[in-house]
Amino acid sequence: QVQLVESGGGLVQTGGSLRLSCAASGGTFNNYAMGWFRQAPGNEHEFVGAISRMGGRTDYGDSVKGRFTISRDNAKNTLYLQMNSLKPEDTAVYFCAARSSYSASTLYTGWEMYNGWGQGTQVTVSS
Repeated sequence: QVQLVESGGGLVQTGGSLRLSCAASGGTFNNYAMGWFRQAPGNEHEFVGAISRMGGRTDYGDSVKGRFTISRDNAKNTLYLQMNSLKPEDTAVYFCAARSSYSASTLYTGWEMYNGWGQGTQVTVSS
């Protein structure tokens, strides 16, 4: 089972940018479709973005479309989330997730569809 460790979170002002990373180990990274989710206090896990095994397909939650970009580097076993034009409502703990997949093109948008998750990294956007 793949192990996931997020990094890159922090405190940023409204309108700023951050890039999150998710380092994977213990598995063949390009066998996994990947995703990002976030959770604010009192809320459910919210879908942020997903990327297929080889990076050919991506999808985003409505609240981040046009501002966030998900990408992956299979040679470095790393998933990324570039976050631009950040807003206070983006404040949350961000999690990366992995789902083993035979399909090179399938995306997964539900938290429960994944079978491995990182511990999360806090992102705080000040107004």
